[in-house]
Amino acid sequence: MIKNGSDALLQSLVNQGVTEMFAYPGGAVLPIYDAMSRYNIKRILVRNEQAAAFAAQGYSRATNKIGVCLATSGPGATNLVTGIADAKLDSIPMVIFTGNVFGHLIGSDAFQEIDMVGVCEPIVKHAYFVKSADDLPRIVEEAFFLAKSGRPGPVLVDIPKCVQIGELSAKIIKKLEDNENFEINLPGYAYEYEVGYKEIDKAVELIKTAQKPLVIYGHGVVLSGAEQELASFLEKSQIPSVWTLHGIGASDATTDLSLGMLGMHGLGAANYAAHHADLIISIGSRFDDRITGVLEKFQGERKFIHFDIDPSEFDKNIKVDAKILGQIKETLPILTEKLVEFETDNFNDWQNLVKAKKEKWPLDGKKDGKLTEISVINQLNEIMGEDDVLVVDVGQHEMFSAQRAFNKKSRKFLASGGLGTMGFSLPTSLGATFSGFDTWSISGDGGFQMNIQELATIAQFNLPVKIIILNNSFLGMVRQWQELFFDRNYVDTPMWNPDFVKIGEANQIPSFKATTQAESREILEKMKKTKGPILCEFVVEKEENVFPMVPVGAHLGETLLDKNQKIDSN
Repeated sequence: MIKNGSDALLQSLVNQGVTEMFAYPGGAVLPIYDAMSRYNIKRILVRNEQAAAFAAQGYSRATNKIGVCLATSGPGATNLVTGIADAKLDSIPMVIFTGNVFGHLIGSDAFQEIDMVGVCEPIVKHAYFVKSADDLPRIVEEAFFLAKSGRPGPVLVDIPKCVQIGELSAKIIKKLEDNENFEINLPGYAYEYEVGYKEIDKAVELIKTAQKPLVIYGHGVVLSGAEQELASFLEKSQIPSVWTLHGIGASDATTDLSLGMLGMHGLGAANYAAHHADLIISIGSRFDDRITGVLEKFQGERKFIHFDIDPSEFDKNIKVDAKILGQIKETLPILTEKLVEFETDNFNDWQNLVKAKKEKWPLDGKKDGKLTEISVINQLNEIMGEDDVLVVDVGQHEMFSAQRAFNKKSRKFLASGGLGTMGFSLPTSLGATFSGFDTWSISGDGGFQMNIQELATIAQFNLPVKIIILNNSFLGMVRQWQELFFDRNYVDTPMWNPDFVKIGEANQIPSFKATTQAESREILEKMKKTKGPILCEFVVEKEENVFPMVPVGAHLGETLLDKNQKIDSN
């Protein structure tokens, strides 16, 4: 029976199709918890609220549904902030609910009172402070609509305790029981755009006159559900393509004209093509600094076509010549349809050049038989199914994995891009398991310890996370920079680590250790066959470096293939 604001919240979530929630209880959300037993929503009890935000992200990233998390006021709510910021920078749709103190205490510095709307406004798409129980169902409906429409992102709903226990009017109760829609009132919010046909015609002319065009595709393709539309465009145009970290899997990466991920640790052929192209077609990418290097050099004299759902991205970092606004799923097919054969048949020399560079600069030329991060990742790639989900943490292993991720499907490679959050992988993998596919979590020894407490969550709910710890006893990426640019001054990067196998076993998770390539392959096969959670620590070489690499302050033409060789010197 629906009777108060807590019921209104939970019934609204049921009406939105929510079946899972990542949460942690506390005093300011006890009325909501009291009502939970009456609603069919599975609660995943995390061990730290930060993990609830990341788990909701993993759920959203892997399932294409909206992730939901809940925390109490004060420190519970503020623990969510890192995960919220991560979602904002990566355009991940999620709805965050926080409790707050009674309304009459707001502004009095009451126990565990925090202005969460004020804290979160810069890192959410929108933030609500709910003032009455009757408003709550409409706000929930708006929050879910905002999270998913246009450019997706996180939405915060802060609910004082008085609203949670406040009575509902009979009219609102009836609408909730009948699952009726509430009127959404969002003045000034633009989320639908008319197709700019003149801009598409301009793009056709730019392609017609180009001799060295290149496609950069990114996360916007995945968020728009435009994977097939991208495939059709690439097939018809025969333009070489590269991708961003979040573009991995948005198109088949195994074709001849697929050159690899570009950017700071992009592949040699990808960065070469981006540096020498005379036309760049950006499809759902925002020209962030990790893919451009020095902006002035990236801008150069070349032309740009930019597809995006967010008009604020146009000319923000790069001045573009054709701005195609709207959902890529709707706009890209129009460009594809307008292309004719004579407009794309003068790229042969360019195609041959970039394919030759791709062949000339392969990854993994040196193999010495030692257990390295690269060897573990290569072995994992050999045994993973095409539907398996890989969740990487932040550091060297993230870049090693991204360079070698030639997925044919989207939402299978999950990474913290814009914020670059260590501790991302383990809690994000919790939510990713709800995709129903095998989920692998890779962390370094440093990042793993930042959310190590979530082993208990994984064990309690028997979540099928296959946990890989690549232990080089260093904060590897920082150590690499100290080696290359600070004369090996290894300050606070060597790591003293606990026994990860014993910690896994203490959480009743089957746990193993590998120190050789033979052991590594055997244990990975065992992990593949295991249905529940399983953990393995791989003790890898300490001083392995990620190449290719673009040093800070350099441009893509100065990409280092190794310590001494730049791509443009070849």
